[in-house]
Amino acid sequence: MTLIIGGIVGWLASIIMKTNEQMGLIANIIVGIIGSVLGFWIAGLLGFEEGGAIIRFIIAIGGAVLLILILRAIGVFKKA
Repeated sequence: MTLIIGGIVGWLASIIMKTNEQMGLIANIIVGIIGSVLGFWIAGLLGFEEGGAIIRFIIAIGGAVLLILILRAIGVFKKA
């Protein structure tokens, strides 16, 4: 289940950040899972620990977008 949700989160984040052409299935899954962890960690620091499924999904996508921004800054992904 983690791989499927991670893949969807990574794919949506790659579409938002316009890196979809540069990422394959494995990259989407990795970015989705690590980005979700990053998003929930930051949300916890900000006090957003409670929330429904939709809020948690949005936090996961936000974390994945942030991860893509970080990876873009260090040169892993090119700007579109």
